[in-house]
Amino acid sequence: MIISRIQLKNWRNFRSVDVPLQRRQFLIGPNASGKSNFLDVFRFLRDIASTEGGGLQKSVKDRGGVSKIRSLAARQKPEISIEIHLADAPGEPPGWRYGIGIEQETRGYRRTLLTYEQVWRGNEQLLNRPDDKDEKDSVRLTQTFLEQINANHNFREIADFFQSVTYLHLVPQLLRFADSIQGRILENDPFGQGFLERIAKTPEKTRRTRLKRIEEALKTVVPLSKQLEFVRDESTGRAHLQTLYTHWRPKAGWQREDQFSDGTLRLIGVLWALLEGKDLLLLEEPELSLNSGITSQLAPLINKMQRTQGRQVLISTHSDALLDESGIDGREVLMLTPNKEGTHVETVSDIEDIKALLDTGFTVGEAALPRTKPSDINRLSTVVG
Repeated sequence: MIISRIQLKNWRNFRSVDVPLQRRQFLIGPNASGKSNFLDVFRFLRDIASTEGGGLQKSVKDRGGVSKIRSLAARQKPEISIEIHLADAPGEPPGWRYGIGIEQETRGYRRTLLTYEQVWRGNEQLLNRPDDKDEKDSVRLTQTFLEQINANHNFREIADFFQSVTYLHLVPQLLRFADSIQGRILENDPFGQGFLERIAKTPEKTRRTRLKRIEEALKTVVPLSKQLEFVRDESTGRAHLQTLYTHWRPKAGWQREDQFSDGTLRLIGVLWALLEGKDLLLLEEPELSLNSGITSQLAPLINKMQRTQGRQVLISTHSDALLDESGIDGREVLMLTPNKEGTHVETVSDIEDIKALLDTGFTVGEAALPRTKPSDINRLSTVVG
């Protein structure tokens, strides 16, 4: 099951969005156009559905409150709404639809309240809130049925889907210097501080199989890389990855993750995430710290893995190399264009001049990415200088 369509009203940068999604979906746009905010919609729904300290109130509070997530372009209708369609494949009729609307209480505690919550299975509506009980007790509108086990039994498949969403934007420094920084690891560990423990908690047979596949990948792109292993420090019990590099002295070429390059750490993180499951995966700028040659292989690699796993992957990127694969369809790329009324989102195959270039053999990188560059970018050096 994948998310086949998303509709937004007044969510962060976006006043209005209604776009289909493919199994492999790239997000492109200028800096501050809202790529991260677009991905955060799916994290928001995951956080609401989470059975471990989640829920609507906490999910909104963690993002600074309704005023922080409501679009600045919202005017007379300040309601924030999200609707998600779930289908077995892109373009198919949705098997499920989930919609939610929220706004801030106008007085009193200024709580986040549901304006509506709706669920459809096919064409049958299973939930339509507020209902009579909600009207009699407005406190009920501080919680979604999605987050309540006793209330979501008729559509728990949706709750389970949202709970399984994975987001990874591994920051090598946070992983490499975790002991020194001693910082608080955020829930769901979006920046990979607990990445090694995540590997450690994986069943040993599965862990060995995945690391063996990653080891083979490293051999092709990391000079002199020979072997990748998971180990535990005997004195501290901490989990580590170590790599053996070809060296003139036998067994002298072992390095642990604190000696890995940023690119090696990020590549291991991306590969592990791709191998980790079959649920929705959100990757934010996976090209960071990677050689352009490696980056150019990420799109076909994701496509190959999807053939066996069927996993949906959403990727934000600024990289020409990532989008220069000829097999990327224009429907697989969303263009985010900021304007005074909020960021506009459209599929690049629906943009006439880009579609014309794609039809003549241009790659998406060649046809669409130039549109994301500031029109007066050449002035930057003169302004700063």
